[in-house]
Amino acid sequence: MPTPSEGRTGSKERDGRKGDRHLALATFVTCSVLAVQSAEPLRVSALARAVRPGELVVLEIAGAEPGASVHVRAFDRDIPAYTTTEGTHRALVGIDLDVKPGTYAAAIDAGGAHAAYDLVVAKRAFRTRTLTVDPAFVTPPESERERIERDAKLLEEVWRSSSPERLWRERFVRPVAEAANSAFGTRSIFNGQPRSAHGGADFLSPAGTAIHAPNAGRIVVARELYFSGNTIVIDHGLGVFSMLAHLSAFDVREGDRVAAGQLVGRVGATGRVTGPHLHCKHGTPPGAPVSAKKRRIWTWYSTCHSSSRL
Repeated sequence: MPTPSEGRTGSKERDGRKGDRHLALATFVTCSVLAVQSAEPLRVSALARAVRPGELVVLEIAGAEPGASVHVRAFDRDIPAYTTTEGTHRALVGIDLDVKPGTYAAAIDAGGAHAAYDLVVAKRAFRTRTLTVDPAFVTPPESERERIERDAKLLEEVWRSSSPERLWRERFVRPVAEAANSAFGTRSIFNGQPRSAHGGADFLSPAGTAIHAPNAGRIVVARELYFSGNTIVIDHGLGVFSMLAHLSAFDVREGDRVAAGQLVGRVGATGRVTGPHLHCKHGTPPGAPVSAKKRRIWTWYSTCHSSSRL
């Protein structure tokens, strides 16, 4: 049995241990609070030729903790982000052709850190052309309906199956040397019927001209389609695609990996066209559920004829 003095000593030791535990807990809480308070806020900036319909905005996000998963949401869709060599993150935000002028918030989440960036979309006027043409050119024959629907289904599957990894590392390049001779976003009215906006660039290159991959990626389509003829679609990863249409010949097959500038085909006049040229699109598919009519309207952006900042 402990003596009174031993009892007091044991009590002091127990009190000391409790004090140590309380001090350790207080130190942990204090350090945790300081860690939270000292966390660097996210810094968001934007790179763009212009913030308007049909353009691409590159959001650059700095200040995320190493290894943090960065998520961006803008224009009612989720947009993947990738890590740069400098340790920042980038997200490619395409502005759809029918976006109205106004302020749209981009929400950024990085491992629990949050930020918002306002995209102020300016008005953009697109040219309209009215033409009278052979009715067969406007309305495909009923016998082709099944094929057209099959082509549309194929492309829908492609848009949903982009690689989760960034497959490109260099700047995007021109697919042909000739200048683009079409107005991006032009809206046509054929025989009084409004048609979809021209979401790409046309290059009036001679038949047989070599076509080069705008950037590295995987060939996900290399076949003949009803409207676009011999068509190549390159998946660059993270939902970014290039489409090259109306080719006369293929130099790649579906499943091939290609490098930026690699020969992929030749200019032609296949599909629903009146003469040889290259129709080129870059774009990101929509992420939010939309009506069946609008599901095929892409955020095609007008960078096919110039160096991009991707």
